[in-house]
Amino acid sequence: MHDSYTPLGGLMPLINIQLGEVVFGGVGSGLYGMLVMAVLAVFIAGLMVGRTPEYLGKKIEAREMKLAMLYVLIFPAVILLSTAAAVITEAGRAGISNPGPHGFSQILYAFSEAAANNGSAFAGLNANTNFYNTTIGFATLFGRFMMAIPALALAGSLAPKKSVEAGAGTFPTTGVIFVLLLIGVILIVAGLTFFPALSLGPIVEQLAMVAGRTW
Repeated sequence: MHDSYTPLGGLMPLINIQLGEVVFGGVGSGLYGMLVMAVLAVFIAGLMVGRTPEYLGKKIEAREMKLAMLYVLIFPAVILLSTAAAVITEAGRAGISNPGPHGFSQILYAFSEAAANNGSAFAGLNANTNFYNTTIGFATLFGRFMMAIPALALAGSLAPKKSVEAGAGTFPTTGVIFVLLLIGVILIVAGLTFFPALSLGPIVEQLAMVAGRTW
């Protein structure tokens, strides 16, 4: 049914998925995705005040940031590399039912869903082929387990650390300022990563529709 959406309509579930499903019902993976983003947010806040960042009384140091960034990088790598492989191969393009930007959106959505959710696709994409069965299967495998590994390692790194008392330079994580900072980090990380791909798909398709152009 998603294939029948307007371009902007199809853009909305894509954005929700590519944000890491941290909003609107991202149960499970959305929870630890939000926690990783919170670690990134307090790290940025720590840089602003010139102190070692802390979250829930635990100091966020180099090891934790490496694990958090590994988590952040795996997700777009799985989606974008898989999408690129589908676009440049004949087997990948053969599954597209609509030419132009909408066909690209079909592929992008399929791999975004595989990496982050349940592996559904735009109904217009013929994903029941050897190529898509294989690549979407690998995208699901990597999107689930390769992201869980750094998330668990991050938890394991923080667990044995002693809690420290909040000091004068500790950035509070319970107020409006932290909420706004966290939202900004989520939007910037996802926006900088996926905006170019979204520009090639639903955004340019919407602009073409407004201009009255067909593909």
